[in-house]
Amino acid sequence: MRWTLKSKPEKEKVQKLQNELQVDEIIATLLIQRGVETYDQAKTFFRPTLDDLHNPYLMKDMDKAVSRIEKAIENEENILIFGDYDVDGTTAVSLVSSYLKSYYPNIATYIPDRYDEGYGISYKGIDYADDNGISLIIALDCGIKSIDHIAYANAKNIDFIICDHHRPGDELPNAVAVLDPKREDCSYPYDELCGCGVGFKLIQALAQNRNQTIEDLIPYLDLVATAIAADIVPITGENRVLAKFGLEVINSDPRPGIKALVQNVKKKILTITDVVFIIAPRINAAGRIKHGNEAVALLTEYDLEQAEIFASEIEQHNSDRKDLDKKITVEALSQIETNGEKEKFTTVVYQEDWHKGVIGIVASRLIETHYRPTIVFTKSGDKLAASARSVKDFDVYNALEACAEHLEQFGGHMYAAGMTLKEENYLAFKEAFEKTVQETIHPDLLIPEISVDAEINFSDINPKLIRLLSQFEPFGPQNMTPVFMTKNIKDTGYAKPLGQNDEHLKLFVKQNNSEGFGAIGFGLGNKIELTKNQKPFEAVYCIDENEYNGTVTVQLRMKDLKE
Repeated sequence: MRWTLKSKPEKEKVQKLQNELQVDEIIATLLIQRGVETYDQAKTFFRPTLDDLHNPYLMKDMDKAVSRIEKAIENEENILIFGDYDVDGTTAVSLVSSYLKSYYPNIATYIPDRYDEGYGISYKGIDYADDNGISLIIALDCGIKSIDHIAYANAKNIDFIICDHHRPGDELPNAVAVLDPKREDCSYPYDELCGCGVGFKLIQALAQNRNQTIEDLIPYLDLVATAIAADIVPITGENRVLAKFGLEVINSDPRPGIKALVQNVKKKILTITDVVFIIAPRINAAGRIKHGNEAVALLTEYDLEQAEIFASEIEQHNSDRKDLDKKITVEALSQIETNGEKEKFTTVVYQEDWHKGVIGIVASRLIETHYRPTIVFTKSGDKLAASARSVKDFDVYNALEACAEHLEQFGGHMYAAGMTLKEENYLAFKEAFEKTVQETIHPDLLIPEISVDAEINFSDINPKLIRLLSQFEPFGPQNMTPVFMTKNIKDTGYAKPLGQNDEHLKLFVKQNNSEGFGAIGFGLGNKIELTKNQKPFEAVYCIDENEYNGTVTVQLRMKDLKE
């Protein structure tokens, strides 16, 4: 691991903010690093309100989208809510369909089958709409590149409203309205919304049109927060507001489907991290193992008993998913060893019987062992399908764009993408991807980085610091949990390995004559030698509060140790 200490902001800026907020240097430094430099910005950061949300009509084509939906309701048309099979797509479909159904009955939902139809808008979905007398489709979390699909629907007199957040291509589909804050000609003030976030802006605009207030939409925010967490979008601006209030709904009065998913969780207060690791994988498991429809059924169910039945089925899918991704990860690691892939700038592996539903997870697992831009392929019909994952600060989408001649289709983000290609193009693509990454990646990016916010002493850790750090939540991309570095630490003799294979490390650490802290290092069991015989070492860590038997203590979550 390489430790990168963030550069300190200008001293004058720090002192000015310190004085205005009456906080110490550490807090002022952390705020400025997050782009919070004035009293007013700090007020918005620490006290976000729903009034901070932008007017949805600032989004290009929003007026057209609302007008077409109102016309459909007036004419008693059938409306289909179409969305992708991942968390962002299924939450978005649940959000928009349940909102519209609250005052209009002619609403159906459609999630494409991951294996039969693949990602995004499908011809099969359009045919379903045609067969069922549906004249308007609202597509969520997909559609921005579906030029041919929209033309096919237009030929059948089916209108489309697209709500997407992926990067558009050179041409936009010929839909009634294309809502995407990443459109070049869209001046919406915040362009990092997830698909469900764009769906929320649509219902916010519809609500305004019906003289409803933002308060009427609070019950839908548990879905938006779940999508924000799962889609790993920046927790800044509107996303931070939506995530904060959505978490409040999850912790106080969630919909029955989410309540059923978390009722066995022992924690009193769930954080964004809990949503990422507890709620999101279970919602995702439906589309990975069975069908995304099961996730929508769970998230739109209003009867708790029925929701519990759906949740237990999804729990089984999640268990099956875990077994599959473990098995495939072992097979992929073996392939890397055998084929000499370790020396390359990329990891690209393929086996035709790997389960398409878990290859994205496997790609992430491989990066944990071989830190490289990674693509995992499997057979899908008469083509190969793949999921790509990237390392920090490397744009895998751009790399795929450079290899587009070998691909049938691709889409995604900087850190995650999906693609299909013809089997005969696999080796040519693999070579081209390796060459592109080799020519464009900085060698440092192939070494995992821990970004350190500030160097502090243990004497700086006090109740006021911990209280203010808790107000930085919700954490996520561009507002990560602060990471600190402290030098000249000693273990007081309590260091011991934990876990089945001694993979974790438990410590009790002090610096000079400071107060001591309990510490845990997940995956750091092999560093125990550094801590023996009271040898001094340095550490990077996050500050957590650990609750045990009703007592709350400060615990340092070690990320790495060095001599």
